[in-house]
Parts: sequence; structure tokens; C-alpha cells
Amino acid sequence: MSRAIPAVILGASGYVGGELLRLVAVHPDFELRAAVSDSAAGQTVGALFGHLAAALPDHEFVAHADWLGLIEPGSELALFSAAPHGASAAMLADALAACAQKSVDVHVVDASADFRFAEQAAWESIYGTTHGAPGLLGEFTCALPEHADEIDTPHVGHPGCFATASTLATVPLIASGLTGPEVFIAGITGSTGSGKKPVAGTHHPERNSNLYAYKPLAHRHAPEVATLTEAASGRTTGVHFVPHSGPFARGIHVTVQAKSTSVVSASQLRAVYEDAYAGAPFVHIVDGTPRIKNVVASNHCHIGVATDGDSIVVMAAIDNLVKGAAGGAMQWMNRLWRLPETTGLDMPAPGWT
Repeated sequence: MSRAIPAVILGASGYVGGELLRLVAVHPDFELRAAVSDSAAGQTVGALFGHLAAALPDHEFVAHADWLGLIEPGSELALFSAAPHGASAAMLADALAACAQKSVDVHVVDASADFRFAEQAAWESIYGTTHGAPGLLGEFTCALPEHADEIDTPHVGHPGCFATASTLATVPLIASGLTGPEVFIAGITGSTGSGKKPVAGTHHPERNSNLYAYKPLAHRHAPEVATLTEAASGRTTGVHFVPHSGPFARGIHVTVQAKSTSVVSASQLRAVYEDAYAGAPFVHIVDGTPRIKNVVASNHCHIGVATDGDSIVVMAAIDNLVKGAAGGAMQWMNRLWRLPETTGLDMPAPGWT
């Protein structure tokens, strides 16, 4: 029997917010209470996201100042944030304080970057601004569900898209001891990873039929991957990361390379990943190489491995908006409410996108 836990999405008018709306619309245990967006307030969800018009026909976006009035005192609340980096933390601090006054039992999953580091100084050094709610850092855990059996905080900061694909590919390798504590990662992301606001890098004449690197060896996701990998594997790891912009809308493909410490066979390497993700319903070790089309619009991650005995290559493909953002957030919210983590997420990829 479904529970109909009220769900609120902050920053609901962006790409990640739209994906959260899509997932909540079909979730058997969450019921959309508010899609929050100051810029879209008063518009119907279908007016902004035409593909959701039938699924959410009667819902209008509400302003940030108004959504808390829709939450009953003493109720439950699944609160998602897809608000921008640097703004989400302060918004969540206000929301949690208001929920406490109304005795609302709330769990938060933040899809922004605001709770990806446990230490304020670390976050501020990487993001170059003052953290909006440093007093809340201890109430959030940042990890992938596949790498954390239990957490001791009421809220979660989702690792994000590149970090999700890279960490899923890296952690079993580092934990196995088959390589030294150093990886080289090349990743390619679709244009939706740049957000909904048009910029030069998402302009169709520039992005179409094009491929280019950006911020090589200087991207903020590198320290995020290093932090996540150390937490999950127990080994401090050097991460050398070069992101690329690809000529497609959604999806991420990463290639992780490392040197083995001794001769490694292909079957030995594959066994490391099969064992690591034996209980992970969304991670699949595939024959050959993973392809973005096989995971786009799903919460699945496909991983392929290769070795010549001396060098190791691990490849991972995910949907940046689902497993890398909204789907990963939903997976965590399921767990926070003690629901099966696959609830509302077990749809296959459409394939021919």
C-alpha cells in the first residue's frame, strides 16, 4: 500500500527539477505537493514542460515564499532541492527551520553541490564563495547509495553527474589494491549538464557535431571524486580529470585509466566489479564497452572493463539527469524513508533516443 508522502521540489523549473517532477509523478509513495520556482510561479507544469502536461495536469509552480503554507503541521515531507549551487544551502536552512516549527518529519536530498563536502573550508576553497548554511553540514552525508550501506544523518547531498559516473568506475578498482592510488579520468557529458539557461557552450551551432575539453586538470569535480573515493575505499587517491562537452543532449561516458601493480587478467578485473556491485540493482557489468543509448532516461549505470595485463581501463555510462542527478536523488530519498531503493526507478532505458 502506498504512503503518499508529500514531496516538494525546490528549483523545479530547471532540467534536474523537471526530471524530479517526472519521477515524482509516477512514484507510488510520493505525492507532489509543490513545484517551487519563483521564475515560473503561476504557470502550469505542462506549460513549461510539455512532456509532463498529462502526468501533472493540475499542478502550477509556486513561489518560494508560498510553498511552506501547503505543508500540514505534524506531517511528513520528502524535500528535494534542485536549486543552484551556492543558493540551495540557505534555502534549505530556512525550510528546515520552518519544518521544525511545524513539527514536520522531513528528509532532504540536495542535488546541488552545497553539501558535497563535510568541511566548510574545503567547500569554500573549491567553490570560491561563502557557504550558505555551514551549521547544517553535519546533518548531510554525501555518498552514492552503492557505496554506503547505512548513514547516520537525516539528509543527503547527492554527488552529482560526473562524480557519480567517475566514482562508480573508480571505487572498486582502488579498493581492490590492483592499482596504485592514482587514476586518470576522461569524461564526456551532454549539453543538459550545462543547465537550462542558454550559454555559448550549449548553443546548437557550437555544440552540434563538436567535441572539446574544458577545464582540463582543473575542474572542481576532481576533488569531489577524490573525496568520495577515499571515503568509500579507505585509500587516498589522486584524481586527474579532463571533462569534455559532447554533441548530444543527455548522458555521460567516463573512461578511467590506471596502472596495475602486478599482472591482471580480464576475468580477475571483471570479478572485482561483479563482486563490488553484486547487490546494486542499478549497476551492471557489461560485456564489451558501455553505450550511452543503453542507459539514457534510466537510473542505470553500465560498466565495462579492459586490461592488457599492465594497464587497466574502466568505462562507465549513465544518464546525467537521472542516475547523475534526479534519479540518484530519488534513490536516496527512497532509502531515507525506508522504501525499496528501486521504487519508482525501475524503468528501462528507451534505447533509441
